[in-house]
Amino acid sequence: MEFLLQPGGQMRGTARVPGDKSISHRSIMLGAIADGITTVDGFLEGEDALSTLKAFQAMGVQIEGPENGRVVIHGVGRDGLKAPAGDLYVGNSGTSMRLLAGLLAGQNFDVTMTGDVSLSKRPMERVAAPLRAMGAVVETGEGGRPPLTLRGGSKLQGIDYVLPMASAQVKSCVLLAGLYAEGQTRTTEPAPTRDHSERMLRGFGYDVHVAGPVATLQGGGRLSAVHIDVPADISSAAFFMVAASICPNADLTLEHVGINPTRVGVINILRAMGGDITVFNEREVGGEPVADIRIRHAKLKGINIPEDQVPLAIDEFPVLFVAAACAEGRTVLTGAEELRVKESDRIQVMADGLQAMGISAVPTEDGIVIEGGQITGATVNSHHDHRIAMSFAVASLRATKTIRIQDCDNVATSFPNFVELAASLGMQIEQVDAESAS
Repeated sequence: MEFLLQPGGQMRGTARVPGDKSISHRSIMLGAIADGITTVDGFLEGEDALSTLKAFQAMGVQIEGPENGRVVIHGVGRDGLKAPAGDLYVGNSGTSMRLLAGLLAGQNFDVTMTGDVSLSKRPMERVAAPLRAMGAVVETGEGGRPPLTLRGGSKLQGIDYVLPMASAQVKSCVLLAGLYAEGQTRTTEPAPTRDHSERMLRGFGYDVHVAGPVATLQGGGRLSAVHIDVPADISSAAFFMVAASICPNADLTLEHVGINPTRVGVINILRAMGGDITVFNEREVGGEPVADIRIRHAKLKGINIPEDQVPLAIDEFPVLFVAAACAEGRTVLTGAEELRVKESDRIQVMADGLQAMGISAVPTEDGIVIEGGQITGATVNSHHDHRIAMSFAVASLRATKTIRIQDCDNVATSFPNFVELAASLGMQIEQVDAESAS
């Protein structure tokens, strides 16, 4: 699948982007091992979250839906999961594989998780190492990559784990394993990362103590079913925040967006660049802060992105690079080496694409230097990375010629209705079949 974009679109109106991917994943995982029936509204019906849902169905959990974002999970309790008939295939979803590793480390059955081409290149030793320290038997493929096999029947011990890198997935993996461990499990992170796991565990009635960078829980407790209302995903909203910021005469309101303080880097960075962003109607839904966000066109300027914002915007950088390309002056990002081991090497892939569009973008080991300029047209490859594909689509709003984006199939992992929503707000976008396009 390819995206074909004509220059000169608009960005006006009101929209609600799909549900938060991180929260959708966790609602299935915790609902499955809780006592009772958990209901979820606003569930993201993207392929990644569905990979998690199917994995738990394969382990004997009865799950109804999703139907219009509603899911009903019949929890089997902390020890009720059953061995799947075969390998668990989790597609493109790093969150599924890494968080499930923690949950499965304490089961009494063996399980092997596999993924697609992109996921099979991603580092899994970062979760295998702490799990082994807890007493789990974990096997990875060549170079510490998937497939990931967990041997059942290990007695886990709680550990005090200092994360070598800021990673919510690693932190969550260790805490989920801690549910099944003897004694206390404690994680200490070097910089703040998203805290959806800690919030949701508390929502399910499990005591998690958080003090600054340290999260602590005691093993052996049980979870009680709840109702979860999933807010709109700020990572998906980010594409439209940048789109409206760079598009002349834009005025866009995004409704019911999750504004968890560990995720608002994109708002902070755009404001630092001169963005016109109003956050209003703030409220709390199921332990997560939510608000409506109004974005109007603004003249952006290049900045040195503060390193303390990097973990708070790690998934939004591809589209922030597009904002930088449209800003006046130079934008410098450092401290973001994590971007090189996402669904693609996001630093290199974005630099290549922006250069093809006539922008000076120089990759560095841990970031990028972008000089604002005039975006032309180009044919670029997204390398099967959903966020890269959508970011280059946003660039069309300031392009002078047609932009063609290849390998866009994985957009469905996080934002199944992206093309329809973008078009309804004024972007000149169409989806074309790669065969017919060539």
